[in-house]
Amino acid sequence: MKRVLITGGAGFIAHHVISFLVKNTNWDIISLDRLDYSGNLNRLDHIISNFNKTEKSRIKIVFHDLKAQINPWIEKEIGNVDIILHLAAGSHVDRSIENPMEFVLDNVVGTANILEFARKLNNNKDLDRFIYFSTDEVFGPAPKGIDYKENDRYNSTNPYSATKAGGEELAVAYQNTYGIPIYITHTMNVFGERQHPEKFIPMSIRKIRDNDIVSIHSDKSKTIPGSRHYIHAEDVSEAILFLLKKKIKNELDYGGAKCPKFNIVGSEEINNLELAKIIAESQGKPLNYEMIDFHSSRPGHDLRYSLSGEKMMKLGWKPSIKLSDRIKQVVNWSLRNQNWIEI
Repeated sequence: MKRVLITGGAGFIAHHVISFLVKNTNWDIISLDRLDYSGNLNRLDHIISNFNKTEKSRIKIVFHDLKAQINPWIEKEIGNVDIILHLAAGSHVDRSIENPMEFVLDNVVGTANILEFARKLNNNKDLDRFIYFSTDEVFGPAPKGIDYKENDRYNSTNPYSATKAGGEELAVAYQNTYGIPIYITHTMNVFGERQHPEKFIPMSIRKIRDNDIVSIHSDKSKTIPGSRHYIHAEDVSEAILFLLKKKIKNELDYGGAKCPKFNIVGSEEINNLELAKIIAESQGKPLNYEMIDFHSSRPGHDLRYSLSGEKMMKLGWKPSIKLSDRIKQVVNWSLRNQNWIEI
């Protein structure tokens, strides 16, 4: 039986990963979190309440802020682990623009501290895999027709993406220097149940429910809406388990890069206006909206991001449920559990 340490376990994506691993493996899970703006212990409580006694016994929660090193007392609480999934991060672009140093500490220093913990485990030959969760935003805006591949160049356009790129490069360095078995994943626009209510999908569900106006991110002309490859958190969780179980032969590029990278991407691109229309249709309500040019007035908000999912598809994985069905699933769940979409 494997033991898995998940950083940021009370965060949005991480709590879905915990739920998925508990239901689909017999592994023990240790959640490491400081419970700040992004972390919400109620998320874990909500999913754990649906587990049976045996499943509940496989989860341990440890409190720690990764801006500080993992000291011997915290090491003892965690114990030996076979796998580390590093999801803990500051992830709100607006807040990174207002306070970039907070994100440097969380996403760069925090990553260095968990990598140091991983180095100790690796020295003892206890570590099977370390996965660093990065983001599509490290590549910057994608012109029409461009889907960035795993090893394309970076072009960070805000402090959040720059600090995620910094953490990613630290992970690559620890693979090259210390031989830690690291994978890097890039995900984009993950959504699902219990997401922070300020995010676009829960916010749109709430506004459409209340007959309010939904703001649609657009270009300068206010005619072309921004687009993304949205993906449900459970699909991300499924992809992670796929990577952990599959034997993957890393093909070194011309520079001899050892650290494999994988884009975990939704199966289809959709613009935010189309998305809002699906949310409205799912509620049987009209969509009241206005097009807003966020990018010109607020640098760091890009119109289009896009990743290529070709590598994962060649390995044998892609989302198995249609995006529109996933959106309807989240809308229906949110209307039954409306406290999760209230600000």
